Amino acid sequence: MRRFRRSTTIPILLSRSSPAIASQTMDLAFESLEVLLLSLCCLFLVPSAAGWACRDTCGNLQVKYPFGTGPGCGDPRFQNSVSCVNQKLMFTTHSGSYPISSIDYSQTTIYLADPQMSTCAAMTSSGSFGLDAAAPFKFKNDIFVLLNCSLSSCLYSPTNYLCDTGSSQICSSLYTCPGVLGLGLQQYSPISTCCVYAPINLGSAAEINLAKLQCQSYTSIYSFGDDATDPTRWNYGIALKYSFNLDNSNFPTACVSCEQSKGVCGFTGMYNSFTCVCRNGVNTTTNCNGQEYYWSRAQSHRSAAFGLWIAGIVLAIVSSFCL
Repeated sequence: MRRFRRSTTIPILLSRSSPAIASQTMDLAFESLEVLLLSLCCLFLVPSAAGWACRDTCGNLQVKYPFGTGPGCGDPRFQNSVSCVNQKLMFTTHSGSYPISSIDYSQTTIYLADPQMSTCAAMTSSGSFGLDAAAPFKFKNDIFVLLNCSLSSCLYSPTNYLCDTGSSQICSSLYTCPGVLGLGLQQYSPISTCCVYAPINLGSAAEINLAKLQCQSYTSIYSFGDDATDPTRWNYGIALKYSFNLDNSNFPTACVSCEQSKGVCGFTGMYNSFTCVCRNGVNTTTNCNGQEYYWSRAQSHRSAAFGLWIAGIVLAIVSSFCL
């Protein structure tokens, strides 16, 4: 009878307490599983983010000093002006953001393609364009042409005539383009509403403010190609020269060695000190030569330690189910 009573009592006690025990066991199991999943995320995501924080390309453009693809990349003086957004290298000023179509590093020149800017093929209402006064950029040899301007514009003020009367041939050529129909003009319209314009006349900001100038559109020509009389062959876009102060800066000298070792120039710390960002995630003060071996050894040690840690967590999960 005693054995019978024990056999009937024990199951009753277990049946009453088993929901609480099962709940605690499941809670512990889920907590352990969360730790495991977070650890796995750290294992796979962290090396990817830190492994190549700065890149040497953005889309189809090569990115070299002084430009960068993200925070801490390139020269700090250019950080606010040039950035890589959705694999497109963009130039940003107070008037907006504009795609960079190409960079000539030997001539320290970038070329912008304003999507709203008129060309011979297509003319439409444009936005304004201006350079930030403190930014290390200036217009190169751009010829700006304002289109379909009001005759009451300040451009034609007798006391401050802002149009280049010696460049009327440019207006005459542009007004032969079929694109003028997009401005509500007819081909070969009188060129009195066209102005070849030097934006520096409006001050250090070099602002092309179409609303203030009472013009509908603008275009910029940085080269006439091989025929100055044929606007279909002209090169349209904005060419900007960039420059930086080399005094007390080791960036240019150090960057040569860094980029030759397939690294990317960057900066770090309170004083924006130079750093060479390597493809394997190592940052150095010189270059990336010899860093691959160092990183692979360190990574193998970390991976082994991490494997033991994961094994311990899995064992804890398994044990929790056996309580």
